[in-house]
Amino acid sequence: MNAPMTRPDFTPGSIVKARGREWIVLPESNDEDLYLRPLGSGEEDRVRLLAALEAVEQALFPAPDPTEARHGSRQSGLLLRDALLLKLRAGAGPFRAIGNLAFEPRAYQLVPLLMALRQQVVRLLIADDVGIGKTIEAGLIVRELIDRGEIKGFTVLCPPHLCEQWQEELAEKFHLRPEIVSRHSAARLERDLLQSESIFQRYPYTVVSLDYIKSDRRRDEFFNSCPSFVIVDEAHTCTQTSAQSRHQRYTLLRGLSEDTNRHLLLLTATPHSGDEEAFRNLLGLLDPDFAKLERLDDTRNPLRQRLAHHMVQRRRQDIAEWRDNTQFPDREVGETAYRMQGEWRSLFQDVVDYARELVDRAESLDHFSQRLNWWAALALLRCISSSPAAAVRTLQNRIHNAEKQQVSEAELDDQASRTILDSSDDTQDDLEPGAQLEDRPLLESLIERAGKLQGPAKDPKLKHLITTLKPVLAEGHRPVVFCRYIATAQYVAEALQKAFKVHRVACVTGELHPAEREEQVEALADYPESPILVATDCLSEGINLQEAFDAVVHYDLAWNPTRHEQREGRVDRFGQRSPKVKALMLYGDNNPVDGAVLRVILRKAEAIRKALGVSVPMPEDENRVTQAIMQTVLLTRGTNSGMSQMGLAFDEPTESLEDLDSRVEVAWESAREKARRNRTIFAQQAIRPEAVLPEWQRMQEVLGSQQDVERFVTQALAALRVPLESRGSHQRLSWDALPRSIRERLESHGIQRLDAVGFALPLPRSVSYIHRSHPLVTVLADELAERALDENGSEADRPARRAGAITTSAVSQRVIVALLRLRTNLTLVREGNRREMLAEESVTVVLEGNQSPRALSTQEAVRWFTHEATQNTSPEVRERAVQTALERLASHQEVLDEIGREHGRKLLQDHRRGRDSERDGRGTFEVKPQLPADVLGVYVLMPEAGF
Repeated sequence: MNAPMTRPDFTPGSIVKARGREWIVLPESNDEDLYLRPLGSGEEDRVRLLAALEAVEQALFPAPDPTEARHGSRQSGLLLRDALLLKLRAGAGPFRAIGNLAFEPRAYQLVPLLMALRQQVVRLLIADDVGIGKTIEAGLIVRELIDRGEIKGFTVLCPPHLCEQWQEELAEKFHLRPEIVSRHSAARLERDLLQSESIFQRYPYTVVSLDYIKSDRRRDEFFNSCPSFVIVDEAHTCTQTSAQSRHQRYTLLRGLSEDTNRHLLLLTATPHSGDEEAFRNLLGLLDPDFAKLERLDDTRNPLRQRLAHHMVQRRRQDIAEWRDNTQFPDREVGETAYRMQGEWRSLFQDVVDYARELVDRAESLDHFSQRLNWWAALALLRCISSSPAAAVRTLQNRIHNAEKQQVSEAELDDQASRTILDSSDDTQDDLEPGAQLEDRPLLESLIERAGKLQGPAKDPKLKHLITTLKPVLAEGHRPVVFCRYIATAQYVAEALQKAFKVHRVACVTGELHPAEREEQVEALADYPESPILVATDCLSEGINLQEAFDAVVHYDLAWNPTRHEQREGRVDRFGQRSPKVKALMLYGDNNPVDGAVLRVILRKAEAIRKALGVSVPMPEDENRVTQAIMQTVLLTRGTNSGMSQMGLAFDEPTESLEDLDSRVEVAWESAREKARRNRTIFAQQAIRPEAVLPEWQRMQEVLGSQQDVERFVTQALAALRVPLESRGSHQRLSWDALPRSIRERLESHGIQRLDAVGFALPLPRSVSYIHRSHPLVTVLADELAERALDENGSEADRPARRAGAITTSAVSQRVIVALLRLRTNLTLVREGNRREMLAEESVTVVLEGNQSPRALSTQEAVRWFTHEATQNTSPEVRERAVQTALERLASHQEVLDEIGREHGRKLLQDHRRGRDSERDGRGTFEVKPQLPADVLGVYVLMPEAGF
C-alpha cells in the first residue's frame, strides 16, 4: 500500500488517486483534510478524506511496457488512440458541456449558446421556426453554464402538458434530472421538506407548470426561491392581454425579470402574432427599454441594435448556409376531397338551417343572448363538420346554461374561443362545446339521426379517410390523424382499427394525463407495421412525434393556420429520419364550412409559407376573421343582420364569400408584408456561420468527429470479432456476438438490443444512428481503453495496445508516434466564488528522426497509424525499438511540457472567445496544465534495411 501523502504535495486543482479512482483537489483542502471531487462528476459528489488515514498518491500513469510491442500493431495503436479521443468527457475546446451530451448538436444550434456566453446576465429570446430545435438550444445554454460553475440550478416554466417532455429531454439529452412541480406532484415533493424550506431550495433543477405557479398565492413564494436561471417555453402565451390566465402568466414573468441578475431564456416559434403591444411586452421581459421601441425597422437606432444581441430568429432555409450536414425533410402537401350525399347531407343541411334560425331568433334579444346564440350556432356548425359523434355529444351537452352561471360576456367569449375557435395562444380544449338550446324535440330528432349515420357505410368523410390512408400506409408512412374533438378522435380510432387490423391504432386526447399520452405514443414507436395515431390538438403544440411518425392527416381542418402548422410541425422537424413527410387535408367539396376555411384561410397561409419559408399568423384579430367567415357562410340576409349589429362582422354589411375573399386577401397581404419585414428585421445577423464553424471544427478536433466515430466503431467491432454486414446505407450488427461485458454495459444504458447501425443520416427508422455520444461509442471506448490500460489484464484480451513497432517502406527514417493525455486545471473566480474544473485531451505527437516532438492534427495522426508493415520484425527488435523510443521521449520532456502549456494557452483562448470573465469585470479565468503529461501509448515505424 502506498504511504499516505500530506497536504503540501497537492495544490488545488491537482489530480490525485484515492480509493481506486482519480479526484480533483478542491481549494478548501488543508494540511489535515483533503476535499476532493471525482473526475467528470458534479459538486454534489465531493468527498472529504483525512490525509493521515487515507492512501492518496499523485495521479501519474505509468509508461507503456515495452514488452507489449511484441504483440502490438498499427491497428491496435489506432484503436487506443480513437478510444482515448472518444472516451474523454471532460473535454477541452471552447465549450465545457459538449462532452456531457447524449446527442450531437449541429453548428447552427451553437448560435444561441455563443450569444448567451457573450452576455453577463443571459437575456435571450429564441424565436426559431417550428422544428429547428429550440429545446436543444436552451438545453445547451443551461448545461454549459452549469458545467462552467456559473449557475447551480434552473427552472423551466412551461404549459402543463409539456412538463414530462421537458423532463425527458433534459434527462436523456443533457444528463440533467429535474423534478416536475405541478398540482399533481407538489404535495408529494413538499412532504419531505424541512421547516421553512421550499421545493426550489431542495430541488435545484425543476420543470414547473405555468398554470400551477402563476396564481397569486404561489407566485410570491416563487419569487423568493426561484433559481437564478429560468427558461420559459411558449413565451408568447405569457404576454399581457385581457384573458385572466395570460395576465397572471405575464405578471409572473414580469416579476421574475425585475431581478436584473436573473438569467432569462424565452422560447417561442411565434413571437409576433400581429399584436404589437403583446410583442413589445415580450421584448420588455428581456429589458424594459426594449418595450419602448417605436420603430422596430429602424436598424440605426442604438436600442434596436442592442436588441439584435438578445434575439435570434431563423427559418429552415437559413440553416442551409451552415454546411453542417443538417437535413430537414421535404414536406409533401396535398388535399383530398369527399362529397356529402344522401342522409348525411340532409342532416348537415338541417343543422345549418337550425343554426341560422338560432341567430335570427336572437336579433330581438339582449346583446348577451345574441352572443350566446351565435356561439351555439358556431358550436353546431363546427361539430357537425367534424363527425356525427361530435354532433351527438354537442347536442347532448346543451346545456351549459351561461345565464345561470352568471358569466360575463368576456368569460363567455373566452370559453367559446377555447372550445370552438382555434386560437393560436394556448393548447385547445378538445371537449365538445355545449350550447344553450331549448328546442328539445328537434334536438332529440337530430341526435337520433346523427347516431344512425355513424360508421364508414353511412359517413362519407370517414369512408374517404380509410380510402386515403390505404396508399399512405402502403408507402410505409406512419400517420398521425388530427381531429378537433375527443368524440371524433375516439370514433375515428375505433373505425380505423376495424379497417386496418394488421396496424396498431392508438387514440390520444385531452382526457389522458400528459404522461399517459407519452406512453401511448411510445408504445407505437417500435411497432413493425406502420402504426396509426389518432389525436386531438392536445398533441399539436410542443410534443415531438418525429421519432415515430412521418405523416399528418387533417381529418378536421384547423380554423387557424398557426394550429394547422403546429400539427404538421410535430413530424416535420429536426430529428425526423424520413427524407419526406406527407401532409394531407381532408375536406368536403360541398361543405360550405370546409370550403370557406380552406379557401380563405389555409390555402392563402400555405402560399405565404412557401414564399417566405415561415408560417404567418392570421391577420390581426384572428377570432374576428374566423367569425366573419362563418357569418358569411351562415348569414346572407342583408344589411340588417343581427350579427352585423353585434359587431361580429367586418366594418361593412354582410357580403358574399367572393367579396369576403377579396377583403381577407388584403388583410393576408398586410400580414405577409409584416411577416416579411419582421423576418428581415430580426433575422440573426450578429453571429454568422464563419464565426461559429471554427468553434464547431475545434470541438470536433478535441472530442472526435463523425468520421472518427465510424472508423473506431467498425474497427473495434472487427477486433472483437463482431460481424458487420453491409446493407446499403447501414450495417447489420450481430448482437449475440458482442462480448457479454459490452452487452451488459449497453443494457445499463437502456439498450436491450442493437441489430442495425448507421453513421450518416437519413437512416431507416429501425436503424440506430451512431454518433459520438451514442452509448455504443461510449461503451466500446471505455471497454477497449480499460482493457489496454489494465496492467493485470491478459495479453490475449487487448484489442487496443499501448505499444507497437513495425518495419515499413513508408518511412525513410525512424518515426516515433506517442499518445499523450493532457490534463489542464481551469480555475474560474467569479463574483467571489471559486470553481475548479478539469479539461482532458488526447493528443498525438510525432518525432521524425532526430527532430523534436510536434503535435499532430487528427488527420495527420490517422495517416501515421495507417501505414502497413512491409517487412517482418522480430519481437525482440520491436521491444527494443519501443524501449529506445521511451528514452527519446524522456529526453524531450521539456518539449512535451511545452506542448502541454501550448494546449493550455489554446484552451484559455477558446474560453475567452466565448465568455471572458476578465473582460466583463466580474471575475478571472486561469488555466494550469498538469505536468508532466501521461504517456499512454508509444508506436515506432522503422525503415526497411537499405535506407
